[in-house]
Amino acid sequence: MTVSPATDGRVLYELDPDRRIATITLNNPAQRNSYDAAMRDDIARCLDRVADDDDITVVLLRGAEQVFSTGADMNNAYGWYGERAAADGERTAPRRPSQRRRLTVDRKSFGFYHEFLGFPKVTVGEISGYALGGGFEMALMTDISVIARDTRIGMPAARFLGPALGSLHMFFHRLGPVLARRLLLTGDIVEAASVEQLGVFTETCDPAAVTARARYWAEKAAKMPADGVVIAKEAFRMVEQSQAYQGEEVASYLFHAFGTNLQFAPGEFNFVKTRAEHGTKEAFRLRDVHFHVPEPDLG
Repeated sequence: MTVSPATDGRVLYELDPDRRIATITLNNPAQRNSYDAAMRDDIARCLDRVADDDDITVVLLRGAEQVFSTGADMNNAYGWYGERAAADGERTAPRRPSQRRRLTVDRKSFGFYHEFLGFPKVTVGEISGYALGGGFEMALMTDISVIARDTRIGMPAARFLGPALGSLHMFFHRLGPVLARRLLLTGDIVEAASVEQLGVFTETCDPAAVTARARYWAEKAAKMPADGVVIAKEAFRMVEQSQAYQGEEVASYLFHAFGTNLQFAPGEFNFVKTRAEHGTKEAFRLRDVHFHVPEPDLG
């Protein structure tokens, strides 16, 4: 068994050639395994290694310290679009990215999710703690997903970026239209146990069992003939593209680029402005205050 950290160690790559399994670990626990563009690129490089290795059949995706991922790092909401440099080399003040910049960057960003969704090897998700935003998307994209019942799942960014976050085809296909609308139109975060009966994930289990159960499924899938797996994965992709994801490759980044360039009316919560004025931690607190609606007392 070999362990190979990628670049700064926030993504770990572990190879178990005897069992034909590679493990990719999101290793940014101080930020609940949220990821920035550099981390996402490291994940992509690890996936490329798996795809190119004929002796590996399964990739197990997990997060360090019992947290899968809280998605994209929102400490810099526009950081994904890069910083503009002035002619003299000095950095200019941050400004809203243009739509042409959004489309270029979002096309690349969603290319990562498209490649993961159609990955040629079996993908197994070990999902604990939190699976939010992009972390939730990756959890849903895995072929076999094992999730702890107390894992918090959802798309909280809908509360400050709007519901058109991209990957809408995947949400409706994997979650069903009722749950997809609920999570995207409210930004609700729910526990995995509350959707266990819907069969969204392969297995929902007690938190203490997640690691062992995910490993069990990885080892089980790794017993399959490798060529058969690759052919099947391409066939699965063809079926899903023709039945569920038609037009998704372009629609995803278009929806995201256009849907996140919002104007906010008085009284609506503007996360980017609030973060600039109060800092990220306080912005999240004020977001939760703004969106809190008490349940009715039905007596």
